[in-house]
Amino acid sequence: MNNFTPRTSDPSPAATLSPAAAATIASCAFTIPLALSASSSPAPNHPRTMTWYLSLREPAFKPPDWVFPVAWTGIEAALATAAYRLLRAAPSAQRSKALALLGWNVFMIGGWSRLFFKRHDLGVSTAVAATMVASSVAFVNAAKPVDRTASRAGLPLVGWLGFATVLTGTIWALNSGRGRR
Repeated sequence: MNNFTPRTSDPSPAATLSPAAAATIASCAFTIPLALSASSSPAPNHPRTMTWYLSLREPAFKPPDWVFPVAWTGIEAALATAAYRLLRAAPSAQRSKALALLGWNVFMIGGWSRLFFKRHDLGVSTAVAATMVASSVAFVNAAKPVDRTASRAGLPLVGWLGFATVLTGTIWALNSGRGRR
């Protein structure tokens, strides 16, 4: 005898993901940017990228290099928390929109790294960073009616991307005569 009765539109908490499933999926907000960035970041195992990166003229306001992985670890942990909370919220069109915007931002974090470090495309990297500011603001706004904590968890991303856009644009301006390599 089949006891399975499909739920097609049950918005009750029972229709949300289990804590384990939500945590597994939410962890992607941490691991995907890491995986996408690892293949192109300036590191000893990428000597060409490291040499190029170290040759860039940088503004005085650029933080020391060790700040970037610390900041991104916190931001990605916050995004994973936001993803978990949204995945555990009752299904709705607003939740789906917030999750789609969150997913877009997660993939673009790694995409930006590939544009900047692997392709050395400072102009496009600046434009993408500015676009990411807009999409992260859209995420924060979309998440707010679903889960205020998830929405607030996106604020560090908005702030960091605003700073990153200014930093990337300034690096582009300082190195504009060098051309893309």
